[in-house]
Amino acid sequence: MAAASRVTGKPDNLRNKTVMPYDKSLADRLQFFLKTRKDFSRKEMFGGVGFLLNGNMCVGVYKKFLILRLGKEEADRALKQKQANPFDITGRAMSGWVMVEKEGIRNEESLRKWVESAVDFVQTLPPKKPTRPTQTK
Repeated sequence: MAAASRVTGKPDNLRNKTVMPYDKSLADRLQFFLKTRKDFSRKEMFGGVGFLLNGNMCVGVYKKFLILRLGKEEADRALKQKQANPFDITGRAMSGWVMVEKEGIRNEESLRKWVESAVDFVQTLPPKKPTRPTQTK
């Protein structure tokens, strides 16, 4: 597939278009899948929702896409699959990250496989210390 035909999450023109909110049903599926794990936290970010493992971003939802942090090697392998695209919301793809289209996560088994790949990578990262919320005066 030619690079020019790849799907990106970047809007064509923010002035004339409303930014689509994230797919809440997909976020709920992720939440349900991760609910038994105590090492995950949920955080609203970049117009979507992210799930952090020990403080490190692991998986999330951006618009209609599942986003995954896989590391460079696994992301390169994943991008060979039809439903996987580079995670690009700024015009520059984020290395080690992919966006998966709905067709790639139609059932719970396919969602589980993608999420487990991200968890496997993120578990190798050192935990991040929680940040303190900014205090207002």
